[in-house]
Amino acid sequence: MKIYLTAINAKYIHSNLAVYSLQAYANRYWNRELPLEIVIGEYTINNRLDDILEGIYKAKPDVLCFSCYIWNIAYVTELIREYHKLCPEVPIWVGGPEVSYEVETFLQEFPEVTGVMRGEGEQTFLEVCEYYAAGQSTVKKIDVPHCTVLSKIAGIAYRKENGIVCTAERPPLDMSSIPFCYDRIEDFTNRIIYYESSRGCPFHCSYCLSSVEKKLRFRSLELVKSELLFFIEKKVPQVKFVDRTFNCSHSHAMEIWRFIAEHDNGITNFHFEISADLLNQEELELLAGLRPGLVQLEIGVQSTNEATIAEIHRTMQLDRLKETVTEIQKAHNIHAHLDLIAGLPFEDYATFAHSFDEIYALKPNQLQLGFLKVLKGSYMYEHAKEYDMLYRGSAPYEVMKTKWLDFSELLKIQRVEEMLEVYYNSGQYEITMKILETQFESPFEMYLKLGEFYEYCGYLGMSHSRIRRSEILLEFAREAAPEAVPVLLESLVYDLYYRENIKSRPSWAADLAEWKTITRQYCQNGKQTHVERFFYRFPGKLVRTIDALPQREDAAYFVLFDYTKRDPLDHQAAVHEISEWL
Repeated sequence: MKIYLTAINAKYIHSNLAVYSLQAYANRYWNRELPLEIVIGEYTINNRLDDILEGIYKAKPDVLCFSCYIWNIAYVTELIREYHKLCPEVPIWVGGPEVSYEVETFLQEFPEVTGVMRGEGEQTFLEVCEYYAAGQSTVKKIDVPHCTVLSKIAGIAYRKENGIVCTAERPPLDMSSIPFCYDRIEDFTNRIIYYESSRGCPFHCSYCLSSVEKKLRFRSLELVKSELLFFIEKKVPQVKFVDRTFNCSHSHAMEIWRFIAEHDNGITNFHFEISADLLNQEELELLAGLRPGLVQLEIGVQSTNEATIAEIHRTMQLDRLKETVTEIQKAHNIHAHLDLIAGLPFEDYATFAHSFDEIYALKPNQLQLGFLKVLKGSYMYEHAKEYDMLYRGSAPYEVMKTKWLDFSELLKIQRVEEMLEVYYNSGQYEITMKILETQFESPFEMYLKLGEFYEYCGYLGMSHSRIRRSEILLEFAREAAPEAVPVLLESLVYDLYYRENIKSRPSWAADLAEWKTITRQYCQNGKQTHVERFFYRFPGKLVRTIDALPQREDAAYFVLFDYTKRDPLDHQAAVHEISEWL
């Protein structure tokens, strides 16, 4: 009996923790009297559907299963329909957050699907596997009740001749009973490792499916430590914790942070999603002492509008969050990623712009501007009509209009998001954007006007090189901020070399031959260093905002960009002013 677990990821670098966890759990606990083989097939949404269909068909599964999320459900449903035409005798089961709610509607829409595994899946998947394996078994008697009929399996919905059957909900699983699923670490080379030390969330944010979890559970710390040590010893580049609020338990978070600090291999990075306002002084002091790059933190803010925060049932002390983020940044050893969501209740265009400016002022390493996704099963989904909320009918169910925000305003925010990704989150224009901000009333206005310029000139939806992006920024500045152009001509050159020793020199940059003697003196290891001449002094890395344009100096000075010594947080080159050495 071959059970084929299909995962379709957003990118190759991602891995699907769910299917590996299902496989590991079933392999540990299945009844050895039963014939059972569980195989994983991992693909991405960038694969052609025909190639995925071919892979599944050639695997010759006896039962086919799909892991379903908002980013892959369109691919999954099309594959189900096409595969069922080829192999109508093969039962097809689905699971995951995208199909765990409104299961009867889903089964009616897709008659090719045999059943749905609802919610937490490890034990449910094991019992479904044993049910099918028992049908092929030569053993006359199986002492497992659920092996005889599907109705004995909790947490599923399936079709029968007289309709759809939904069985009882399954109680939450003991997290420590789930086996470690990364024993074959070589299968995850060049991919992100996803790991969970807890499930559930103590908070009840209305847009999040974690709010419907019945119980917050933690994996045994002894197990967690042994598994993290495995990653550390194998020198895994990144381990991304998927715990919804990692620091909701002070003792749990401290134990793990202390452990990775004590066993730091100088390579592995650990990513955590946290609530910054929950961090206490003990945690902040520990974090401040970590190796730069050991930890990165994702901090959900979502909005700074008090009415919005109250309406979405979010627990957050904004002033404390700001203080904590500022404190984290002082040590310059942790990459901080902050999130905002557009389209939430009671958030209109003006209040969202204010939320953006307020959080942007903190100058996080990344500021992710997302758009509300009205997820099935969430409180937001149940109350969408109350908010006059319109959202897309297919995944990812992104909001299009609310009582407070119309579609045209959302389109403006989308322009801001596009420009934010290119010119801020990319980290490729760090100095330039700090300087350009001085010419606008607010960062939100700057990014909006830049996005409208892109749209007017027909630059949207096109692939541009870094130098071309720089040229477009200069075009924009000549119209919107002409006084800044002389400074930007230099700051863009600075930014280009800050990130890499570029092969193609921008057309407005001075001829390198003018300081070739200095270059020969200080660039003796080839492309690993670069010398550039400047007449403006630019803000240092720890200067997060500037109030006015830098002033041109009477004499030039020279900067050495050293690519052998990069900043561990943003990977920019180390910078030295040569004039100080002479």
